[in-house]
Amino acid sequence: MEKPPEKRQLPRWSELKPLLRTKPVELNPTKRRLDKALTIADLRALARRRTPRSVFDYTDGAAEQEISLRRARQLFRDLEFRPSVLRDVGDLDTSTSMLGKKAALPFAFAPTGFTRMMQHEGECAVARVAERRDVPYALSTLGTTSIEEVAAAAPSARKWFQLYVWRDRAAGEDLMKRAAAAGYEALILTVDAPVAGARLRDLRNGFAIPPALTLKTILDAATHPAWWVNLLTTPPLTFASLHTWDGTVADLMNSLFDPTMTIADLQWVRSCWDGPLVVKGIQTVDDARRVADAGANAVVLSNHGGRQLDRAPVPLRLLPDVVDAVGDRIEVHVDTGIMSGADVVAALALGAVAAWVGRAYLYGLMAGGERGVDRAAEILTKEVRRTMQLLGVRTVNELTSAHVKLP
Repeated sequence: MEKPPEKRQLPRWSELKPLLRTKPVELNPTKRRLDKALTIADLRALARRRTPRSVFDYTDGAAEQEISLRRARQLFRDLEFRPSVLRDVGDLDTSTSMLGKKAALPFAFAPTGFTRMMQHEGECAVARVAERRDVPYALSTLGTTSIEEVAAAAPSARKWFQLYVWRDRAAGEDLMKRAAAAGYEALILTVDAPVAGARLRDLRNGFAIPPALTLKTILDAATHPAWWVNLLTTPPLTFASLHTWDGTVADLMNSLFDPTMTIADLQWVRSCWDGPLVVKGIQTVDDARRVADAGANAVVLSNHGGRQLDRAPVPLRLLPDVVDAVGDRIEVHVDTGIMSGADVVAALALGAVAAWVGRAYLYGLMAGGERGVDRAAEILTKEVRRTMQLLGVRTVNELTSAHVKLP
């Protein structure tokens, strides 16, 4: 039997009206652009379009064949979450304690060099977002805003200062004194850079501090005019730790940093700094024990974002063993390869007190200045909350190794 034809009719206005949901027009182009970014990867894509190639590659790249960075990110991708269902996750608390003080979120903004090179608002923009979001921010020795300016920009933020040990120890002592006087609560001693890693993207791009006006960069300026206008019409770069520099990043590091530093030098640092001391760049269990024995308050398991030794240990892989070895004596933090709130939660489940993010907020900065950094923090926060709820936990302290399986 043949099926009768369906009856059709023209829709009435009363039926169409509920389906027409117009969104208000966003007039601010930066906010309009950032609202479309749903992940840190989206911010990275925006940053790549808006920033000169040499500057983007300095941020995005790593050492030599970039194996260390790829391996770190791959481990986060390959791990497996183990959720516990039928749990009350209606009331969520993402706060945690870092270095004896509460933070609203279980991540910190890691120190990054030359931040105003990436976008002219620079370190002050990051510090203000850290203040609003109640997460710590570490200013780098190679920052492009002075210790005092960052302190003034975000007076209530939890500010940490990152130090490389210089050949000129008097200069290092002066930096520590300035940081203490400006209210920085912790010192981050980075120990994985006795010499500069071979960052081949920078060498191929001819990346220099400040950017040189060559034929290549002038052609690049034609496609990124806003970046160049902002660089040339805002105050010259002011370094946190030196007045000026003209050359490559590798030359700067090899000129200033002391390759003869040993574990004994931690006593010198301790004699100059009364507050919490964090040692960043730990890549073995034995070194974690050594710095714990030497009086550090915390370690950061880090291979410098893959920017120093290629084929270095993956910090996340190392994390459970270090926590077992020293976690009852000092705090264990972790960085490298963290691109989502789910990555943060995985690190916490494996024993980290906190995860440190660097590139993630820098992509936001390059994509949209302070608004972009805030968007990165918002994305990470939402992902942390959602992942915790889907795992069936209400607090950071409820996360355990049972929630994560490493490949």
